[in-house]
Amino acid sequence: MKKWLYGVAALATLISCEEEKKEQKSMAMTYPQTKKVDTVDVYHGTEVADPYRWLEDDRSEETGNWVKDQNKTTQGFLSQIKYRDEIKERLTELWNYEKVGAPFIEGDYAYFYKNDGLQNQYVIYRYMKDSDPETAEVFLDPNTFSEKGTTSLGGTSFTKDGSLFAYSISEGGSDWRKVIVMDVKSMKQVGDTIIDVKFSGMSWKGNDGFFYSSYDKPDGSELSAMTDQHKLYYHKLGTPQSEDKVIFGGTPDQKYRYIGGGVTKDQKFLVISGSTSTNGGKMWMQELNKPNAPLVAVVDNFDTNTYLLHNEGTKLWLVTDYNAPNKRIVMTDFSNPTQDTWKDVIPETEHVLSPSTAGGYIFTEYMVDAVSQVKQYRYDGTLVREVKLPGIGNVGGFGAKEKDATLYYSFTNYTTPGSTYLYNIEKGTSELYRKPEIKFNSDNFESKQVFYASKDGTKIPMIISYKKGMVLDGKNPTILYGYGGFNVSLNPGFSVTRAAWMEMGGVYAVANLRGGGEYGKKWHDQGTKMQKQNVFDDFIAAGEWLKENKYTDTKHLAIQGGSNGGLLVGATMTQRPDLAGVAFPAVGVLDMLRYNKFTAGAGWAYDYGTAEDNPEMFEYLKGYSPLHNIKEGVSYPATMVTTGDHDDRVVPAHSFKFAAELQSKQAGDAPTLIRIETDAGHGAGKSTEQQIQEWTDIYGFGLFNMGYETLPEVKSQVKM
Repeated sequence: MKKWLYGVAALATLISCEEEKKEQKSMAMTYPQTKKVDTVDVYHGTEVADPYRWLEDDRSEETGNWVKDQNKTTQGFLSQIKYRDEIKERLTELWNYEKVGAPFIEGDYAYFYKNDGLQNQYVIYRYMKDSDPETAEVFLDPNTFSEKGTTSLGGTSFTKDGSLFAYSISEGGSDWRKVIVMDVKSMKQVGDTIIDVKFSGMSWKGNDGFFYSSYDKPDGSELSAMTDQHKLYYHKLGTPQSEDKVIFGGTPDQKYRYIGGGVTKDQKFLVISGSTSTNGGKMWMQELNKPNAPLVAVVDNFDTNTYLLHNEGTKLWLVTDYNAPNKRIVMTDFSNPTQDTWKDVIPETEHVLSPSTAGGYIFTEYMVDAVSQVKQYRYDGTLVREVKLPGIGNVGGFGAKEKDATLYYSFTNYTTPGSTYLYNIEKGTSELYRKPEIKFNSDNFESKQVFYASKDGTKIPMIISYKKGMVLDGKNPTILYGYGGFNVSLNPGFSVTRAAWMEMGGVYAVANLRGGGEYGKKWHDQGTKMQKQNVFDDFIAAGEWLKENKYTDTKHLAIQGGSNGGLLVGATMTQRPDLAGVAFPAVGVLDMLRYNKFTAGAGWAYDYGTAEDNPEMFEYLKGYSPLHNIKEGVSYPATMVTTGDHDDRVVPAHSFKFAAELQSKQAGDAPTLIRIETDAGHGAGKSTEQQIQEWTDIYGFGLFNMGYETLPEVKSQVKM
């Protein structure tokens, strides 16, 4: 009898397994065919195939057709997700609230940024500085720049008297900008439009003209060809751009990939910075009121990072990480400004320093385990007070003109929408200036910070946000987000997209990985070059911690990151394909052997090193490069790569080649798709419509591949 029962059970199990296999087979994806070419590169005697090299040509019709076919496949898959419209509706509802920035004074007017709710771009308003803000009028509306809202406002700069206004625009998300000058009173354009400006601000010299930086237009595609010789120009108002004078850069003996130029507030000095990578740089100053005045070197090496915070005549206050990985403020004099003359005003502490000035004081923001702490100092370094903040989170602002009596600052965290506070500089008191009216109840959500051990035992902080009373059953839909590079810190900040995720019962976890700036230069350096694996180990350990502590499991865990964070996700999913069920590498650096061949990519070598450096660096890069570590016969997570067709910072070829390789080698039935946004770049300036649709697709794809046929029910022990 028992043998018969076992036989029936075994047969039933076998039939069930066969049916499951049939169902899985029917769900298998069919991808557009991506041809392979016989392209081979040789690095230090080692041949490396690059079969999808042709996808690097962003101007070819063939690449354009491939993009269309991939988007059609991706949208075809997404269309089967029945609850996508529900997600979009809720995202739209959450997004649709009035967002108003703090006012700032320029000349006779007060200005502020405002978005009514669903406008694609923020609008600049103004009113007479001594009048009622209710009388504000539109000063500049970027929503009128293009029909689809994909031309965005970049940098802005007023003359010291506030009579002229320069602003840059980005078309389709590109880093190449145009600069337009406007007469403030008439609100009409003055002079010609300046074109082909890249990685630049605009800094006025009186009312005569301004300094800006750019590269020569490259041979080939302006969206992907290398740009590595930056120059500082001066544009004299009323003259054609062809007559703009090169102030610095462009000499064959010294190549600077990044050059900046700014005029001090008192208009006495031009300050020039020059660097070959994204870390470390030289600094010079030049007197503007003396014809043919020489450049005076303040820092003459690339070993450290230094910038001018403030000056009073020839007295200089500098912020530097020279002999201070967490930064300090030093004082010197223009007559002899070299490093051996620097004297501490505010010494280095155990926390990373980010200072600003306002109303005759220095305000120091410190990161204490990725959370803000602010102190107020006099210029002689005397502590006035620690500023009492509204809560635990991240602040921004604390900058104003020297004679201002008040300043505005913002406060936010992962569960609290950004509010603006008015701070009395002499009294040290804060009062709420503006709180947004959003259809989200922060009281129903919470964040907590944990510290977990990475592979080598290093303690890594992570902030986890979710609905109060969430049940830790190990099956909550969870997004683990990270970056880990370029000295960038991930500080707590509210996002309507994350709010929507938490409302759906989702957990949002942000790990502060090595390579970032949360603990200063040492923390950054521990995630660079041949220590880059530390970053991936930190991220993997975060995912394991979340699973071990019953927040989620493999099936319900999604890993996400953009740009350098896209590299993080790509490396993690190829090293540990079993870590998460879903992966979202966005605008990622995914080909580590060729990243330095495109646009300004060569400047990232401080963090990455290059394959040409030496055999050891080549082997190290090849060992983790996401593109080169996709293996035949491996089941990778359900993946949706995202990029933009106008991304000229991390060119979309990275994502194109990675997606093609993943589709050709994926062993499991999990979909491996790519979503390519048209008229979009690396991220900045995306229209509201584009953002809402993109996040709808991301959340829909994630939840669907976690096994949800309907939107998940919130599992909470607390009634809301």
